Amino acid sequence: MQKPFEIQAPLTADICANLNVGERVLLSGGIYTGRDVAHRRLYEAIGRGETLPINLQNEIMFYAAPTPTRPGQIIGSIGPTTSYRMDAFT
Repeated sequence: MQKPFEIQAPLTADICANLNVGERVLLSGGIYTGRDVAHRRLYEAIGRGETLPINLQNEIMFYAAPTPTRPGQIIGSIGPTTSYRMDAFT
């Protein structure tokens, strides 16, 4: 198995240009997590001309989906979701 391509966030154009579909990557550094509601809110804020609460330039966003909360817990886990759910907002 090929060694993963190591990436330190934030991203640069050079890093992105050297990535290929199907390559394994090892991500380090800050990574934002957001589900569809977060993407919609960011999109709407941009449409209103507002400054976003975070700078997303060159950052990594993990598209997340919640899982049900287990009994006795206050929050459930998250897992990846398909990116097409965010297409309208990206």
